[in-house]
Amino acid sequence: MSRVRVLVGTRKGAFVLTADGKRDKWEVSGPFFAGWEIYHLKGSPVDPDRIYASQSSGWFGQVLQASTDGGKTWFQPGGGTIPKFPEKISNRFVYDTSDESGKPLTTHQWYDGTQHPWEFKRVWHLEPSYTDAKTVYAGVEDAALFRSTDGGESWQELSGLRGHGTGSSWQPGAGGMCLHTVILNPANPERIYIAISAAGAFRTDDGGKSWKPINKGLRSEFMPKPEAEVGHCVHHIAMHPAEPDVLFMQKHWDVMRSNDAGDHWTEVSGNLPTDFGFVIDVHAHEPETIYVVPIKSDSEHFPLDGALRVYRSKSGGDEWEPLTKGLPQKDCYVNVLRDAMAVDRMDDCGIYFGTTGGQVYVSPDGGDSWQAIVNNLPAVLSVEVQTIP
Repeated sequence: MSRVRVLVGTRKGAFVLTADGKRDKWEVSGPFFAGWEIYHLKGSPVDPDRIYASQSSGWFGQVLQASTDGGKTWFQPGGGTIPKFPEKISNRFVYDTSDESGKPLTTHQWYDGTQHPWEFKRVWHLEPSYTDAKTVYAGVEDAALFRSTDGGESWQELSGLRGHGTGSSWQPGAGGMCLHTVILNPANPERIYIAISAAGAFRTDDGGKSWKPINKGLRSEFMPKPEAEVGHCVHHIAMHPAEPDVLFMQKHWDVMRSNDAGDHWTEVSGNLPTDFGFVIDVHAHEPETIYVVPIKSDSEHFPLDGALRVYRSKSGGDEWEPLTKGLPQKDCYVNVLRDAMAVDRMDDCGIYFGTTGGQVYVSPDGGDSWQAIVNNLPAVLSVEVQTIP
């Protein structure tokens, strides 16, 4: 019988939770890197024993960790260093990447109209390749995308993103100006989707050489031009591998859907009690079944009425049902952050999420019922899951 391995990043270390296919008895390992913020862990789809982890500290900076034995032991590939921005870009310039001479074309006006360099702060998201266990992407703050093809020993920035020319319109969200979502297209390795807070969603169709904003249909009332090309605060994007042109988005406000690889978006918030939240994910075997966790507002990051509810739509949006069995329905004031929900690939698809209160929940039946795997971890930053043969 297959097993599942849940990778949990928290404010004070990483944890690995394992169970057999029934998902009712769990073994908890950790904390690994105790005391460090672990923004994200994710395992390779090619080699389930290879895991990458983003370890961050305000005192000691950013470290990359990797494991090749399923999280039992860890090492720092390349000394654990993600390279900082190239000098030519960090020196307050935006470059046209098609200009082979590297001549600066425009001074970068950032935030308040003054000149500032991009600053490398932390890795928010690690996305391993569908086809090569040693290829992994890193979305970082300030917003940029890096790629390693040797298991993290060395990194190269896909600088066409920051050279796109709209960077002067990018603004930091409450958590910083972070590239927090990286989605690879299993049918087309040249196509990658990313999302930035607060710039919006972007897509490349040539492996990262050039990028285009994909925000048509988004509307953000806090912006001077609510329907502008860039500047939207996208919280998370999800895709089902079987339908890679269909995307689902949890925006700052609004749940959105695109049927054409992000070229156009329509709102599918429907009957949700509030359409503010951070996470969104898709059932492993049902591309039209999606999950969100609404919270009260952008100023009150907790569930409505203190009742923790996951909402499920089996129609790809608009019609939603609350899932409450096994979840606290009174005096619950936790949040679920943008990378803190995941699904497994078991026949009965399991749904997982973690909270800022340190709980990690599992539903082994697609959301119909829930149980806590653990209750007292540090605040959960990310949850990923692997199905292990």
